[in-house]
Amino acid sequence: MGEFYALATAVAWAGAVIFFKRTGETFSPFALNLFRVVVSSLLLLATLGVMGQPVFGVAPVRDYLILFASGVIAIAFADTLFHKCLNTVGAGITAVVDCLYPPFVVLLAYLLIGERLGAWQLGGMAMVLCGVLVAGYHAPPPGMSRRELVVGILWGAAGMFMLSLGVVIAKPVLERTPVIWATTIRQLSCLVVMIPWVLLSPARGRYLGIFKPRRDWRFAIPGTVLGSYVALMLWLAGMKYTAAGAAAILNQTSTIYVLVFAAIFLREPFTRRKMISSLSAVGGILMVTLG
Repeated sequence: MGEFYALATAVAWAGAVIFFKRTGETFSPFALNLFRVVVSSLLLLATLGVMGQPVFGVAPVRDYLILFASGVIAIAFADTLFHKCLNTVGAGITAVVDCLYPPFVVLLAYLLIGERLGAWQLGGMAMVLCGVLVAGYHAPPPGMSRRELVVGILWGAAGMFMLSLGVVIAKPVLERTPVIWATTIRQLSCLVVMIPWVLLSPARGRYLGIFKPRRDWRFAIPGTVLGSYVALMLWLAGMKYTAAGAAAILNQTSTIYVLVFAAIFLREPFTRRKMISSLSAVGGILMVTLG
């Protein structure tokens, strides 16, 4: 069953990306991320309540502070950059850029917490980078310049780096605490930063307005539930019931699903260059994971 959960994670995330792309047509990157954090926090708090798991007093204060920093870096900032990339370059190219996440995790784990880095990991990182560079030479979408395409990819790369950094600094805490609880704390920590930012912003009316029922909720809510809750639960189940390496490989098939879904539902061209870049990136991830 673990392999099924890991594969279902990839499908759920790919579906979420399509909804996020449609939501990004009317939500700014920050507004969409704020919406995701608020809704997913409520869902995670409800899950903890059903499980009988308290929010406070579970771990030392130091662990709370580490999870706070991790959440701000990996969710408040990284996910905003992810949405900026998605809005700029489209779902297909963003899926390729997302493949930078595993190599960044391996590299930062080597630099920050002393995990081993071998020749297979280095070769895999190079393949992923080649895939992203190939994507950068893709013809820009209509109405977009080459420069805007490259800048959009750089937004995504920066987001994947920050996401990886947030995960790596939280890894020691995640290993000794309940994962759903730790995830909830990371989500709530974002609100501590994002809500004051919204209240002090001249655009606070526009940001808060996204919580009033509106037509584009038909994309925002399914995307948030799929991407920030269902995919998370399936990911945890996959990691629990099968080997971590196998789960990671199946999770990353989301790249292919995003390309297919983007072609079907968003009418994004499924080009040969996208296929080459995605295969290179996924091949690199296999090397990083198996190595």
